[in-house]
Amino acid sequence: MSRTDIDPGLESVVEYIADSMAFEPDSYNESYLDRRVSARMRRTGCEDYGEYLEVLSTDTDEQAALLDALSINVTSFFRNPEVWEGLRGVLRELTTDSRTVRCWSAACADGREPYSIAMLARDDRQIDERAVEITATDIDAETLSEARNGVYESTRTTDIGAQLEPLSDPSDHVDISEENTSFQVKQPVKQMVSFEQHDLISGPKKSGYDLVLCRNLLIYIDRSYKEPIFETLTEALRQEGILTIGKSETLPRKFRDEYEPYDRGNHIYRRD
Repeated sequence: MSRTDIDPGLESVVEYIADSMAFEPDSYNESYLDRRVSARMRRTGCEDYGEYLEVLSTDTDEQAALLDALSINVTSFFRNPEVWEGLRGVLRELTTDSRTVRCWSAACADGREPYSIAMLARDDRQIDERAVEITATDIDAETLSEARNGVYESTRTTDIGAQLEPLSDPSDHVDISEENTSFQVKQPVKQMVSFEQHDLISGPKKSGYDLVLCRNLLIYIDRSYKEPIFETLTEALRQEGILTIGKSETLPRKFRDEYEPYDRGNHIYRRD
């Protein structure tokens, strides 16, 4: 990998990751990579990139720890609740004519976003849950396995009750442990979501979706890869389909004529 003005030491680490580990770093921006590598350097007591590279090249446990660090993105059920109130209206609108409504949660991480869609559809009487079909994709096979399992521990969930507040009765959708330290997504929710491995940059094209969510991925992605990802997302949407991106993300200039604001404040857009 070669990037302008990147620290040579960091570049050596990133090149090792690309050549020797099961991770493709090219699409991630330098600041994201540096933060994750630097965090592992602090954990291992390494004072510079060269020292860390020596540890990384000989310690398989550290390789696994770095891969985990590179793959973890902050996620939660109903992240940014105000966005989900906007999506509530989207799903109500999309399910009014009784046809199948196809939803795609791209870069779904551990499954909380697609399960949030399913829970919202089941919880809101103005949304026809029978019409909602959800596909959830991620590049990480291990993360997808966790998502399919649908079990979430309190160590990864700061406050179970707070995350599920948008629901009228969370117990309709999850089984919470007696200690309130973990919960299992109920089978009717899980049945609404189909998980599959997919690379947004090099994976097969998708099409015919009514709603696409790709939230809080693009802030980690190198600028040169954002347009190819948006091409994938845009091609996946039918005409007048809805795209939702993260609240700190923006549409690339090239694609602004492709969309009109549906809910500008919550970064929800309709494809022209």
